[in-house]
Amino acid sequence: MNVKIRDDFKKDDRMMRSVYCDTLMEMAGKDGRVVALDADLMNSMGMMPFLEKFPERTFNCGVQEANMMGVAAGLSATGKIPFAHTFGPFATRRCFDQVFISAAYAKLNVRIVGSDPGITAAYNGGTHMPFEDMGLMRAIPGATVIEPTDGAMLRDLLWQLKDLYGVFYLRLLRKEPVMIYEEGSRFEIGKGIVLQDGWDVTLIASGVLTSEALRAAGLLKGMGISARVVNMFTWKPVDRELIGKCARETGCIVTVENHNIMGGLGSAVAEAMAETTPVPMERIGSRDRFGEVGPVDYLIRAFHMTAEDIAAMAQKAVKRK
Repeated sequence: MNVKIRDDFKKDDRMMRSVYCDTLMEMAGKDGRVVALDADLMNSMGMMPFLEKFPERTFNCGVQEANMMGVAAGLSATGKIPFAHTFGPFATRRCFDQVFISAAYAKLNVRIVGSDPGITAAYNGGTHMPFEDMGLMRAIPGATVIEPTDGAMLRDLLWQLKDLYGVFYLRLLRKEPVMIYEEGSRFEIGKGIVLQDGWDVTLIASGVLTSEALRAAGLLKGMGISARVVNMFTWKPVDRELIGKCARETGCIVTVENHNIMGGLGSAVAEAMAETTPVPMERIGSRDRFGEVGPVDYLIRAFHMTAEDIAAMAQKAVKRK
């Protein structure tokens, strides 16, 4: 792992979907086994350039997500490397059995990309707002579950996934991320990254809330609390070694996820801590509720995922030590 952390954390002017399409095109140009599947969302995902360049390797399966997973599994069985995309709830809830049986149980080689996670579904509302997708995919034996943080990470992980074997789920923001890492960084799947050191509390964050956790650390510093910030981009296999180290060194942990606190990152961290180093822990995330319609800046407040919310939860965890 050779990670270079930025010092400005500004918003990218490139959408994650553009990075996804461009990287898949680069890979397809070098490896004839790479194929792309979609469920009538190619325009939404920005995949039309891939279709134009590789029409024979593009499969728009229509609004038939379960069938798409079967097609992806079939393509894998013929030696192809399929990347299958649709919105997060349809990539997981709607076709869970097909992923479980046709891909994982059959020991085939499939990459599933679920876009617009959690509050980033925004105006698509509760039906399209997955707060349980990562929890579902964590429950599939042998599956690897990842939430890329920004474009630099996504690009590197896609190249890695091309040459790995198994069932992989990527939870992917479609729009502009906050840039955390420098281009050219190299990441290790299953290993968290310490973005900022601290000694009073550890904030373990993922996805779009990573930048909120960094901002919360700044707020906590003003309160005299030293916060360590960890980007845990792999939820399964989760980095148990780093979790244990943070628990021992800071004495309490707050998990920060754009997901239901049940079954997701908070659960993965709690499971690891319970078996290694139990310490006080608090969780930021959706608390057993459905999504709703609204802009992201409203939803992040409505679901209590802001930097201020994280800082308040960190104070609570510190008091429990």
